[in-house]
Amino acid sequence: MKIAFTTSDNIHINAHFGSARTIDVYEVDQTGYSFVETLRFDGNLNEDGNEDKLLPKIEALHDCTIVYVSTIGGSAAARLIKQRITPIKAQSEDQEITDLLTKLVQTLNSSPPPWLRKALLQRNPNFDQTEEEVPV
Repeated sequence: MKIAFTTSDNIHINAHFGSARTIDVYEVDQTGYSFVETLRFDGNLNEDGNEDKLLPKIEALHDCTIVYVSTIGGSAAARLIKQRITPIKAQSEDQEITDLLTKLVQTLNSSPPPWLRKALLQRNPNFDQTEEEVPV
């Protein structure tokens, strides 16, 4: 699955979705993660209520399952969800992308929480969500 991160330095999740000039995209699965590309956006991206700037970003993220952001407006979040992209706020602007990716791989190898299973199923209906039975 593809996971995106709004970032101003390609290290931290430290950019507001609407005003982000760069969004890094990674491919993540149970074996690890790899960098795919940096999406770049130009023009007036100020946090000014201008909804037109959101469309190119949402279109560029069309094949992503999740986008991590430092902050996001309600309208942008709703538009992402409508496109089956789950927006998630980072714990802080100091949170590093690679730390989160490592934790995500670990989660995929254990028991993903319901929200993650749902996001994965929306993108890949063949996602195996069966959990191993533990003998009693």
